Amino acid sequence: MIIFLKFRNKKIKVNAREVSFFGKIIGLMFSRREKAKNLLFKFSKSVNTPIHSWFVFYPFLAIWLDKKNKIIEYKKVKPFSFSIKPRREFKKLIEIPINKRNAKVVKTLDGKTD
Repeated sequence: MIIFLKFRNKKIKVNAREVSFFGKIIGLMFSRREKAKNLLFKFSKSVNTPIHSWFVFYPFLAIWLDKKNKIIEYKKVKPFSFSIKPRREFKKLIEIPINKRNAKVVKTLDGKTD
């Protein structure tokens, strides 16, 4: 699924796979950095649920969105972090592995690709 993010008067195109209920539990855990897909988590109502990166052996970018795909907050998440959440409620979350395939998106948001 192609999703367009709104960030600083720019539109960023991201290809992400929408996850099921079970996928929301697993996320990027146990995946390989270069083969991992971008994941889209949709919620039926606004939430402020924390995420973790246990058993994710590489950094990834977490992007929290409102219902109009406007970026509320984003953060580079390091491996084995316990509890990460934005300051505000969100409707969608995208997890983007920091790898060669996502270098352009990561650089646009984070300013660096490492």
